[in-house]
Parts: sequence; structure tokens; C-alpha cells
Amino acid sequence: MLVAAAVCPCPPLLVPEVAAGAAPELDAARAACTDAIGVLAASRPDRLVVVGPAEQSGRGPHPQGTGGSFRGFGVDLDVRLGRSGGEATEGRLPTSLAVAAWLLDRTEWSAAPLEGLGVGEPLAAERCIQVGGEIAARADRVALLVMGDASACRTLKAPGYLDERAAGFDAEIARALRAADVAALKAVDEELAYELKAAGRAPWQVLAGAAEGAGLSGELLYEDAPYGVGYFVAAWS
Repeated sequence: MLVAAAVCPCPPLLVPEVAAGAAPELDAARAACTDAIGVLAASRPDRLVVVGPAEQSGRGPHPQGTGGSFRGFGVDLDVRLGRSGGEATEGRLPTSLAVAAWLLDRTEWSAAPLEGLGVGEPLAAERCIQVGGEIAARADRVALLVMGDASACRTLKAPGYLDERAAGFDAEIARALRAADVAALKAVDEELAYELKAAGRAPWQVLAGAAEGAGLSGELLYEDAPYGVGYFVAAWS
């Protein structure tokens, strides 16, 4: 059963070594992520599952100890999903889970064993919801760390250019995360999310499937759109 969830954005810029001189711009987001992961630890889970967007080759599952890297972003920095346990596998984590691994290492995660799962943008909502339900059934007390960004079309300089639908889309996601509104996340429009380059759509719907019937309450810890991309941090418990 799902006992807690944290929702975090997954841009590589969240890692200060990648952001370099721009690192202070996301200090508030990093602090909020730390707080959200603290909620996970406080829930005393039996298992933590980390979910984030991934291409076909990076979907996993990724056992504890799987390695990742930010070398593709010009930074000599490697990470590992979890500090110990599991068979180490070098350089296999998709970027979203590498960012999660960095966050977990930063908070010295030791509350429970963990594993990672990448989900692809094309994965249908029904399948995402089904996967979430399967995850929640894996242990008596399951926690989720859900990585994903909202629209990438909030400004003219955004990766997806300006789309007037983006602000409304992001506002509804923010409301759903704040209210732990499972039904609203299940109903996120797949086509619109794709057009707005919202990489978090599939992971959020995995969360919705896992949270069905769990009776969790939500809190939105961070909401902003630096670089024209919607970033949210939320905690459900």
C-alpha cells in the first residue's frame, strides 16, 4: 500500500555541478525536494520506488546500486541509486533517475531499500495507472519518488516555445498535486501533455494508480517555471 509520495522535477540543472553559475536559481527547488524526501523517510516505508520519464533503453527496472552519470552534460559526476545493496550496474540510469539518485544521496537516504523504474512518454494512461497499482501492492508500506516536469512551453525562450495552453495545463497539475487529486491526475490529457512537452505525465499517472484508495493528503512545496518549464515539488502522506 502506498503510504507516501514525493513529486520532484527532473532537469539536470537541479544538480549544481551541471547548472554551474546558474545553480542558485534552483536553490528553492532543491530545498523543497529535500523536504519532500523527508516526508518519504518519515513514513517508515518498507520499500521506495523511484519513477521517472525514460526512453525505451532506460526503462529498467533498475535495482538498488544501479549507476548513472552526468558526463553527457559535460560534468565529471557519477551517481548511484542507493548507497549500498543490489548488484552495481554502471551508467544505466536514465537522466530522470540519475537526478533522483543525486537527490537521494544528498539527503543520505537510508530509510528503506529502493529500486527505479523508467516510464516512457507513449505509455497509455490506463497502463500507467495499472503499473502504479502493481507498485503499491509490492509491500505493506510503499513510498514513491516521482520525477517529472510539467509543460516546457511557458515562455518564448522555453524549449517548446510559447504555447498559450501551457499555463492552464500547469495550473491544473499544481492543483491536483496540492489536493492529492487522484482522479484529476488519471484524467490528464495525454495528447495535450505530449504537445506541451510535459515529461511528467506518465510518472504522475503511475502515482495516481498507486495512490488509489490510499487516502493520502497533499502539499505543494514549490511551484515555478524557470527557463519556461513548469517545475513542481509536492509531498503526499
